Amino acid sequence: MDMGNMNFRSLLVSLAVGFALLAPALAPTPAYAQSKKTKAQQHAQKQKNDWRNLGYLGGAVGIYGLLKHDNTLAALGLGGGAYSAYRYEQDRKSQSKAARKRAALFNRRSFDYKGHHYVRATGVRKGKKFYYFKKVR
Repeated sequence: MDMGNMNFRSLLVSLAVGFALLAPALAPTPAYAQSKKTKAQQHAQKQKNDWRNLGYLGGAVGIYGLLKHDNTLAALGLGGGAYSAYRYEQDRKSQSKAARKRAALFNRRSFDYKGHHYVRATGVRKGKKFYYFKKVR
């Protein structure tokens, strides 16, 4: 067999494997009816999907690096994929009902709980500003 023909076949196989690995990350996600979601919720969903797709892409690049014995490409791809998976999981968790309630609580100025009235206050600790609720009665 001719050496040029062998390199061409190797290139074709590499491209086919790369495409097969990258296809799920590049495929569009289906858009379901989201009429009741606010723009902020739609943005959060899009951002979560972007992290998921970047995780797939990073994993595919890492696997490609392993197949080609390129340690730098493998480490960067797998590291990026792992970080993207971590961010995806954080975004997924933040969409929970409890997290939304907790965030809505800090948008209030005051509330009553078990006969006590709490008012939002601002504090500074170690040079960082934070909010807390102070009991006033």
